[in-house]
Amino acid sequence: MFPKLEGEISNRMIFQGKERIVWSLNNYIGLANHPEVRKADADASAEYGLASPMGARMMSGQTDIHEQLERELAAYVNKPASYLLNYGYQGMLSIIDTIVDRKDVIVYDSEAHACIIDGMRLHFGKRLVFPHNDMQNLEKQLQRATKITSETGGGILVITEGVFGMSGDLGKLDEIVALKKKFNFRILVDDAHGFGTMGPTGAGTDEHFGVQDDIDMYFATFAKAMAGIGGFIASSPEVISYLQYNMRSQIFAKSLPMPMTVGALKRLELLRTEPQLRNNLWKIVERLQKGLKSAGFDIGNTQSPVTPVFLQGDIPEATNIIFDLRENYNIFCSMVVYPVVPKGIILLRLIPTAVHTEEDVDYTIDKFRIIKKNLEEGKYRTGVIRDVRNM
Repeated sequence: MFPKLEGEISNRMIFQGKERIVWSLNNYIGLANHPEVRKADADASAEYGLASPMGARMMSGQTDIHEQLERELAAYVNKPASYLLNYGYQGMLSIIDTIVDRKDVIVYDSEAHACIIDGMRLHFGKRLVFPHNDMQNLEKQLQRATKITSETGGGILVITEGVFGMSGDLGKLDEIVALKKKFNFRILVDDAHGFGTMGPTGAGTDEHFGVQDDIDMYFATFAKAMAGIGGFIASSPEVISYLQYNMRSQIFAKSLPMPMTVGALKRLELLRTEPQLRNNLWKIVERLQKGLKSAGFDIGNTQSPVTPVFLQGDIPEATNIIFDLRENYNIFCSMVVYPVVPKGIILLRLIPTAVHTEEDVDYTIDKFRIIKKNLEEGKYRTGVIRDVRNM
């Protein structure tokens, strides 16, 4: 836990003094160390420092650069307006808190991200959950929500994700949108993992499905494909104006610093103008996922770069697998166990990026074959969790 990766952010980094192939960073299209990004960040820091602008946007932290970034983000995701957020997690929390009141009903996917769950804890009205991507059950929950709001006079907000960050499968945005013909509701999509990676231009999972015009509120973070910090919400001018004047996490927080804002503009420019970065990502994604399937691994229903590898075993076995991968095969990836996944399941989560190589992929699959064989032969069933804190 709390591992320390050192060196330049890339496909290979130093962990505990040794170089490892790293499959745990959301640096999807390789912008973290892109020379133009590094230069933009450095130049903006030299020109403005980290303090500027001082104060919240509403009071003294507004700039032309912030407004320009919002216009360009809105245009990229095909929305009339957008609003910058200092942090993705905090932003989603505050969006939910602001956009609904006690008369409204939230209907959400059971595998929604923690920021969505925490945001709903601030909601004083009803919230109804549907099993992950179960459209029949969603329709039932919409029927329930419609009955409730007919009595309260409120509205219905459906919340889902574009790309689910653990499983890599997509929210069924096209099927959810189709339900608007039968029910009156708005959709809020968290597309943290889809922004910059999904769709013909990288504009997101709603672009992938061809339903951009039907998504009422589109949320994304800069922490994934943009390799930065912050996020944004894009919607109609009326919704964005309402959020600007009511969203507590932005009203009472300092404006996004200028170096991050200028740097985000450069990152967005590269998303738009250098499609080869996204093409490189998908070449690696396809080689990794096809290779894992051919080697007999279960990677679930992923339709995105997020690549889960499902194995059967307990927590001590999972810990020993991670130890073996890191210490003996120089592969660094994330481990997910109960209660995030059911008991008896181990999820090894790989995040391919544009800076990984075919050699990285082939080496990793080869070593995963060994890990799988060791697991099946019981070699990780020691009953003792290896303590790697002092390795």
